[in-house]
Amino acid sequence: MKKSAEQKREREKRIVDEMIRLYCRKNHGQTKELCRECAELAEYAKRRSDRCPFMEEKTFCSNCKVHCYKPEMREKIRKVMHFSGPRMIFYHPIMAASHVIESKREKIQLKKGGNR
Repeated sequence: MKKSAEQKREREKRIVDEMIRLYCRKNHGQTKELCRECAELAEYAKRRSDRCPFMEEKTFCSNCKVHCYKPEMREKIRKVMHFSGPRMIFYHPIMAASHVIESKREKIQLKKGGNR
């Protein structure tokens, strides 16, 4: 069953938000709310996802060859992903496993289709 672009977009935003929350909690000591810097990054990531013109073809930004983040924000999200990615399996195991499986599946499909 193929997911709608809106479902994909919402799922991507939830995953990124959880990764930023984990990063902020472990690196900035925030327990309930995100620090200002992480809140700005989370909001920026949501806006980028909302405006993604390629959502029909892919789910996750990691499967896209177009880098729509500003260089400064790209570096920040890269740090978050590098830190939180391996730890997600301990905090959100089902979400992490689903993300890995779906991401790998999409990469294979993109290679077969030769898209972007």
